Amino acid sequence: MTSAGRRPDDGERYRAILETAARLICERGYEGTSMQEIAAACRLTKAGLYHHIQNKEQLLFAIMSYGMDLFEGQVIAKVKDIEDPVERLRACMRRNIEVVTRGASKEVIIILHEHATLTGEAREYIDQRKKEYVRFIESAFSEAVKLGRVRPLEPTIVAFSFLGMVLWVYKWFKPDGRLTEEQITDGMLDLFFAGLAAPGAAVPEPGSAPTLSRVAATGVGEKK
Repeated sequence: MTSAGRRPDDGERYRAILETAARLICERGYEGTSMQEIAAACRLTKAGLYHHIQNKEQLLFAIMSYGMDLFEGQVIAKVKDIEDPVERLRACMRRNIEVVTRGASKEVIIILHEHATLTGEAREYIDQRKKEYVRFIESAFSEAVKLGRVRPLEPTIVAFSFLGMVLWVYKWFKPDGRLTEEQITDGMLDLFFAGLAAPGAAVPEPGSAPTLSRVAATGVGEKK
C-alpha cells in the first residue's frame, strides 16, 4: 500500500499540499481544520484540492505516510548500519530529537495525536510502521544486553521510555529559548544512557562518547 495510492513521481505540488495541510492541522487540530481552509492555504479551490485528495481522512493518511517516509529516511536509514548497538541507539536518539526540534517534519507530530482518527486498513498500515520503529529500538537494546553493554532491563520499557523522551520535546522546546538544541540533545543523551549503565558506573561528561560498563548478560527477566 502506498501513500493514498499515488505514484511516487506525482511531484512537488502534491508534497506541498501535504506539508501545508500538516502545518494547519498541527496548529488547529484535525477536527478544527476544514478542507476549505486547507484549499485556501494551498491557493487552490476546494474542487482543485479534491483533484489531488479524495477526502479528509485520506489526506490525513497521506500526511502520516509522508511523515513516516521522512522520519525513516532521516533517522532509521542513517543509523541502522552502525555496528555497535549502544552507539546505534545514541545516534538514533540524536537524530530523532533533531527531527522533532528542527520543525522540518511536522507530519511526524500529527502521527502522535491524530492516528486514532484513521480507520480500517489505513490505521493498520500506520500502526504497523510505528511498531517497526519500536522493534528497531528493542532489538538494538537487546543486542546491547547480550554483549554486556547495558543493564538487563525490559526492552519494551526501554523503547517506550526512549520514545517518550524524544517525541515530547516539541511541546516544550523553543528555538529562541535559553537552551540550545545541542544542549538539550546532549543532556537527554546523558540522562537516558546513564540510566542504562551498570550501577556505580561513571557518568560521562556532557557531549562525550560514553563507555558503559560491561555487565553480566543475564538476559531480561532472568533470575540471578
